[in-house]
This record gives sequence, C-alpha cells and structure tokens, in this order.
Amino acid sequence: MEFLDVLRRRKTTNGPLLPDPVSEEHQRLLMEVAGRAPSQLNSQPWRFVLVENRDTIETIARISGASMTEAMSNGTFFERYKPYFRFSKEQMERTRSGMLFDRLPAPLRPFTSQAFTPRGQKLMNSLRVPQTLGAENRKLVAGSPLLLGVMLDRSEYRPGELSSFYSLFSMGAAMENVWLTTVELGMGIQFISFPMEVPGQWDRIVALLGVPDELELMAVYRLGYLPQEQRRPAIDWTSSQRKLPSQYVFRETCATPQAGWDDLLPPTEH
Repeated sequence: MEFLDVLRRRKTTNGPLLPDPVSEEHQRLLMEVAGRAPSQLNSQPWRFVLVENRDTIETIARISGASMTEAMSNGTFFERYKPYFRFSKEQMERTRSGMLFDRLPAPLRPFTSQAFTPRGQKLMNSLRVPQTLGAENRKLVAGSPLLLGVMLDRSEYRPGELSSFYSLFSMGAAMENVWLTTVELGMGIQFISFPMEVPGQWDRIVALLGVPDELELMAVYRLGYLPQEQRRPAIDWTSSQRKLPSQYVFRETCATPQAGWDDLLPPTEH
C-alpha cells in the first residue's frame, strides 16, 4: 500500500474485530514501529504491555462497559463532550469536525435537539440508552484478541515541566506509527477511554496490569484483524469529515488563512 493511501485510510474502529489472535510477527512489527518514533534526546520514554489473557481482557471489558454506562447515565460524558456531537449531515458539513450520530434508535431521533438538556438525559435514561451503549462497549472490548497498554517513564513524564511535554509528544508519535501500521496489516484499533471518565476505574486497570510506580499508564487500546464485512453497532457514529485547509492552515501570519487548497483535497475515505 502506498504511504499516502495509508494516511488517508487511517481511522478508528468502532465495530467488532475478528477473534483470531494477532500473530507474533505482527505484534513484533507494531512494537518495532513504535520504537522508531522520534523522542527528545532519544529518551524513548514509552513502555508497552501486550495483553492476550482472556480473563484480563474480560475484566477490562467489564470495567469499560460499566464506566460508559455510568458516565452516560449521570450526564458527565455529554456535558464534557457536547461541543463535538453532531446530529445532522448539514451540521457535520458546516463544522467538518466532531462525531456524526447517523445511527440512533427510532424513539431517540425526534429528540436529538434536546440531547444535552435535563429532559433529554431523562429520556435517554428511561430508554436505557446508557445501558445499551455500555453493553455494546463491553462486548467490543471483550471481543478483542489483543489489548495494548501504553505507559510513560515517570522520570521523563513530569507534569508541569518541559520533559512532560516532550514525552507526551513522543508517545503520540509512537502511537501514530502503530496506528498507521495497523492499516497496512488489515487491522483495526480503538482507544478504550471510558475507564478514564469515571473516578477510580482507571486505577483498577493500573492494578490489573501490574503497572509499577515508576511508570504512568496513559492509554489502553484494543486491536485485532478486521472482518471483511463491517457490522455497525445499534447506536453508532462516524467521523469521516475533516476540516478544510483554509480552516487550520495560515500563510505567513495567523491573520491570513491559506487560500486555494480546499478544492485540491482527495475524496474522503468512508
């Protein structure tokens, strides 16, 4: 696959993965490309833990699903991320960012304009939407053949100091290498974020993975091979739109948006 094609095809996997184990060859390749990322003074602050044990994956899946249900039931998730929720193609086309909820249960569709109101929250809870989403999330994580924990060395990751910024930047570069390589290998990848949304749940995963005090667990991802036919969950979203260059590129100073590039973009991969 051509490198630019890989970049343009990269996306998050919202749906299920094949149960087939990820080959050791591919696991080694993913860790190699992670280790080839740039880092300040070649500090290489990242550490990784690969998880295939079914009991561990099932436990993390339960933690993730329960966290999603709790965060969505009490409204904290919607309140925190409402600037990124879109409920129409017109809105998505206008902002060219965020998540388009283009697949919702029929009873919810007339109430999308009230999604972030107390009435909307009460309606979603009465329809057990948080429980539905939590159960779907638990199933997706539990069905993953491989989890990847990403950690930073605390001797490099010191919040409030420049070294912390450098280490976070390096970790992002390492994970981008991993993410792009999954495209080449026919794999999917998704950040398991909900345990971070609920106090105490992330600590359970830290303990489960045996993360030592000198390391900070920064993220956990689920990985696996993609099925030929992608089945979308009952409640799903898309994020295929990207901002136009004129919306994020400037020329000479930040007062002058870049002109003339918007029509040169290749078609978006859906």
